[in-house]
Amino acid sequence: MSARVGPARRHDAVRIIEAKRDGRELDDDEVDWIVDGFTRGVVAPEQMSALAMAIYFRGMTDREIARWTSAMVRSGTRLDLSTVTRGDALVPTVDKHSTGGVGDAITLVLTPLLATWDVAVPQLSGRGLGHTGGTLDKLESIPGWRAGLDAAAMREVLGRTGAVICAAGSDLAPADRALYALRDVTGTVPSIPMLAASIMSKKIAEGTGTLVLDVKYGSGAFRPDPADARELARVMVAIGTAAGVRTSALVTANHTPLGRAVGNSLEVAECLEILGGGGPEDMIDLTCELAREALAAVGIDDADPRARLGDGRAMDSYRAMITAQGGDPDAPLPRAAHVEQVRASAAGRVRWDALGVGRASWLSGAGRSRPGEAVDHAAGVLLHRVEGEAVRAGDVVATVHAGDERRLPAAVDELRAALGTGPGRGPAGEVADRLRGW
Repeated sequence: MSARVGPARRHDAVRIIEAKRDGRELDDDEVDWIVDGFTRGVVAPEQMSALAMAIYFRGMTDREIARWTSAMVRSGTRLDLSTVTRGDALVPTVDKHSTGGVGDAITLVLTPLLATWDVAVPQLSGRGLGHTGGTLDKLESIPGWRAGLDAAAMREVLGRTGAVICAAGSDLAPADRALYALRDVTGTVPSIPMLAASIMSKKIAEGTGTLVLDVKYGSGAFRPDPADARELARVMVAIGTAAGVRTSALVTANHTPLGRAVGNSLEVAECLEILGGGGPEDMIDLTCELAREALAAVGIDDADPRARLGDGRAMDSYRAMITAQGGDPDAPLPRAAHVEQVRASAAGRVRWDALGVGRASWLSGAGRSRPGEAVDHAAGVLLHRVEGEAVRAGDVVATVHAGDERRLPAAVDELRAALGTGPGRGPAGEVADRLRGW
């Protein structure tokens, strides 16, 4: 459905660009017209590029951002999940979104964990680009698992298992997809107004009733500065609340990687450890924080997520979800043909730079340089010593995994450059702030 423009008023892309260039707040009609015009090809890419750069420097008011987001939602279909049932009972829908970080495979654990309560979790996810991994790439390490579900299949899996992780359909917020591709090549991706609108347009179009945001800061995040992350969280909570979605956000650290695994099948294996009652404490702590936040939003205040990770219920939920999407939860995960160790050059306490570790994983073949490029599901980095742990010179601190041996030297060099020693900075995933719109 396209945005409607009143017949009594004519708009011009150049005048709208000039208005934002000069710092004027765009009115609702101007926002609707420019988003709709770009989606339909009436507004040229170079004109939208100019507007994106003007927004990058001039910013937007909360009202403009909310209107921009709703215009992108209206460019396509908005799912209605208000009638999702499990058994014969209507259940609330809850979802979580992370702004992206290194080692962040929380979705793979949190989605089936939440589904052990009387809720439904419609998790529309994406693929990785650059140093941060994509949830769909990780799950495609599992033989047979499929990301592409239409709306009917998505509802069926939700009703049967309570949880689904799949790709967003092309009819959900198509304006955002076109605009993101343009922002990606014009240096305007970090713009808080446009980043917030991009994330929230897809989540609102998805139709969830409750949304918890994990907004990351630190070198592994897209907004390294904590103040920027807090502002992004504030804007997104305001957008969601205005759209009728119960929205809250946790601002969390990603100066060092979450967990020990960075790479597709390596992260799946780590998530299976957590679902089996073990795994890294930082991953468990953040998963449980996000679970409690989501459940509190729908009135479940006495939840004990850690207990359900330990008693097998979360694992059973995961297996049901994977099986429902064609995957074999018992199949072996891909293993890399080539592995090289990285050793500590001096004694001290380990410090890992999240960005450097993410880049090392990308160089090993776990990530992609452009949309549509294939990834090596077995490639990545496994950390044997994490932030704050003591090492001696010569200790093995990490291994790099790759299917193509030629990728190892660059990945190993990047990983060595990411390794330092010094006083601990606290674990990844620590919650620095919490914002609620409900």
